[in-house]
Amino acid sequence: MREGRCIIIGAGDLTVGRLARKEGDFVIAVDGGLSYCGILEAEPDLLIGDFDSVSEEEARAVETLERDFPEKVIRLKPEKNDTDMLFALKHGLKQGFREFLIYGGTGGRLEHTFANIQCLLYLKKQDAVGYLMDGNGMILVLKDEAVRFQADLEGYLSLFSLGERAEGVNIRGMKYPLEDYTMTNDFPIGISNEFIGQAAEISVKSGELVCMVSYFA
Repeated sequence: MREGRCIIIGAGDLTVGRLARKEGDFVIAVDGGLSYCGILEAEPDLLIGDFDSVSEEEARAVETLERDFPEKVIRLKPEKNDTDMLFALKHGLKQGFREFLIYGGTGGRLEHTFANIQCLLYLKKQDAVGYLMDGNGMILVLKDEAVRFQADLEGYLSLFSLGERAEGVNIRGMKYPLEDYTMTNDFPIGISNEFIGQAAEISVKSGELVCMVSYFA
């Protein structure tokens, strides 16, 4: 396992003004996410994509970087099975990272957001963890595990089954508790729960859940 986190900058909606970058972190700009690097004051360590959604100026900058520092650019073909985001995550896994923060991974086209949620499940199945970061929240995936939240959080938490069934679901320390519940993907019982000033815990004994957290600003 490699120290530090892999930070991915995608081309979705940008809801933060600065990255929480720490020593040892590795930053990958994915395709149109290159446009956000200046706003975030973040110089990417690597560019990945087919670059079909960048401006002409950015395309020239990528070509120059590719010529002068080819190790900093991975150019993908437009026709491929992996999305640019999934390819970037797989590259980070190969480099030894096990924690991924994804900015610009939500908003925009709905199918891209859904694909990125599936990418979180892919990471979980590789014994890694990923977070779709938002200015006022985040999205993560649970698989046969528990996640805890500190008592001072304010806002909402929504929980959905990714597969047909998720068994042994518990929600504790929140406004609407559940105990040993079987959650299905055709009944949204887990939407819009609320933090209530207590340490909270959500868990699933068997199955996969997507957890969406929205904090009060």
